[in-house]
Amino acid sequence: MITFLNACRARFIEVDQFLTISTLADQAVCTRAVVTSAKSGNLKWRKMSNEGGNLKKATTEPHVVKEEVIAAGKWVKLEKTTYVDPSGNTRTWETAKRTTRQANTKADGVGIFALLKRTLHKDCVVMVKQFRPPMGCCTLEFPAGLIDDNESAATAALRELKEETGYTGEVVGVTPVTCLDPGLSNCTTQIVMVNINGDDPENLNPTQQLGDGEFVDVILLPLNEFQNKIDELLQKENIIVDSKVYIYAMGMTQAFAKPNELPVLKQ
Repeated sequence: MITFLNACRARFIEVDQFLTISTLADQAVCTRAVVTSAKSGNLKWRKMSNEGGNLKKATTEPHVVKEEVIAAGKWVKLEKTTYVDPSGNTRTWETAKRTTRQANTKADGVGIFALLKRTLHKDCVVMVKQFRPPMGCCTLEFPAGLIDDNESAATAALRELKEETGYTGEVVGVTPVTCLDPGLSNCTTQIVMVNINGDDPENLNPTQQLGDGEFVDVILLPLNEFQNKIDELLQKENIIVDSKVYIYAMGMTQAFAKPNELPVLKQ
């Protein structure tokens, strides 16, 4: 079986696929990515644009020309972004941005994957449920929050975890800066992985430290049944799950799957 899997890994397949990037008023801009030289590990990309039905090379490096504020509030602002596309055409985009990003970081905030470990208990993921006005309902999320001035992602994560859940933990990993909704906003985050010792006296009866106007419910879901428990919650309550949460849940379902349940091994 190991030999079979190694053979699969060693096999390289040329990919010639058209990926539609966006549809604008009177034309579609496409990128054609041709992957070659896979055996040497070198990926060569050939960018093409389709304008008016004529396929031609994209010769311009896309870049932002200027950003103009259309409207601004305390927490969010709307900008008109003027940019040059790969074909050399100047276009505009409406962009939402936070007004709170600190000067010393590229990330707006942190999301916290907190794993509660207790003797004689299943490992549980610490989740939060709260009403989100833009959604008009409650959402199921990882604990999260904005990064304060002169604060690292790890420090912000431990602070937010304590405030929202009452738990104290240890940082075991931090992701690179990642985007959240790049078609709408430049909002970015770092996911911080935290282990919580549930046997520690300070974590036996965790007390939240919520600010004015914050109403957060803490929910513990077993890691080995994460997706199933989320699905059960969706059937019982009118809530929406954060996409990061559900993607992680799907990944854990695959991770816990038995080898003979994988399609490649059924053939």
